[in-house]
Amino acid sequence: MNKILEKRQLSENVYFLKFEAPDIARNRKAGQFLIVQVDQDLTERIPLTIADANAEEGWVAIAFQPVGASTYKLSRLNAGDYLGGVLGPLGTPSNIHKYDAPVVCVGGGFGTAPLYPIVQALKEAGNKVILIEGARNKDLLIFVDEMKAVCDEVILMTDDGSAGEKGVVTIALERLCQSDVPPAEVIAIGPPIMMKFACQCAAKYNVPCTVSLNTIMIDGTGMCGGCRVSVGGETKFVCVDGPDFDGHQVDWDNMMMRMKSFKPQETEAFHKCKMEAEAEKLATGK
Repeated sequence: MNKILEKRQLSENVYFLKFEAPDIARNRKAGQFLIVQVDQDLTERIPLTIADANAEEGWVAIAFQPVGASTYKLSRLNAGDYLGGVLGPLGTPSNIHKYDAPVVCVGGGFGTAPLYPIVQALKEAGNKVILIEGARNKDLLIFVDEMKAVCDEVILMTDDGSAGEKGVVTIALERLCQSDVPPAEVIAIGPPIMMKFACQCAAKYNVPCTVSLNTIMIDGTGMCGGCRVSVGGETKFVCVDGPDFDGHQVDWDNMMMRMKSFKPQETEAFHKCKMEAEAEKLATGK
């Protein structure tokens, strides 16, 4: 069991958990993920990309949204509680290169959190890193201070203009691609529709674009086939072949269609679990 050391709510619906996991902290690499179980019963396995880690202190951190029953239960845990189990690190690490031109990282929603270790690794390799982070409004921006501490430049984009520039991330990305020194690579993590348009923008300027497809994973081992995606016309499994892929080769429309497959059941389980928790709170006063 893994003791939770810290819990924070990063935005309206994004939580941050730091917990003891010394072996994972020592061995993880940028872009890898782990599997979390809320308790030791036969509960759902939740694949979540590592958002931060410290090998010396022996902890790992994740960021997540409660969208189903298991992630809702995970969001109700607090510092001092224990996770039922954590397995990792899993997945192929991100390919980190040293470039002469900048690397532009694009984060949307809670996808900015798993970008953080990649940004750290890029900086350690000697790169200039520019982050573009987008959200609907300023209250939904996360990891801004952490990114400002490590990136060479941070560009914030909000739909309503409440922080940074008004508009979507591709506005800033296109500007950087049109600059005198265009990016050597774009790395995007966030909602699939955001990653799709970031890739389309980069493609116009012949800039490579790497994406992380972690959001489609289900059991994280390749056994369920739920994370099946088409990349370059070939079938790939995100959890064993990724989670990073060449974004220009991903069949985005097929992926987004498949992500809707279990949405009704997921939403139903979330609301049922939430109602049970609220009923228990009323009955016990806790």
